Amino acid sequence: MSGDTVNMYGGERNTGIVHHHAPVPATTPEQALAAVRELAEALRAQLPDADREALDEGLAELDGAAPGPSRRRTLLALAGIAATVGAVGQPLLDAVRAALELLAA
Repeated sequence: MSGDTVNMYGGERNTGIVHHHAPVPATTPEQALAAVRELAEALRAQLPDADREALDEGLAELDGAAPGPSRRRTLLALAGIAATVGAVGQPLLDAVRAALELLAA
């Protein structure tokens, strides 16, 4: 198992771990898709099993998706997963939006 392990004993106003991920903005579709993959992998460890399976399926489809409607649908599915997990999924959601903008151009 990988990822953060946090043990908290007592205290007040504990907020847990705050990660600040500021990816470099992608300038090409390939960079945008690489950012989506990287952020999806980072999010993977923080998901429940069912969501992790859906994320893995989306990444597998993204790797095999030809440019066009199939890739767009796959990105939208990944955005849906990111949106449902809340703030922890925001970096992935932002990366998917950026990829969709570059792919539409």
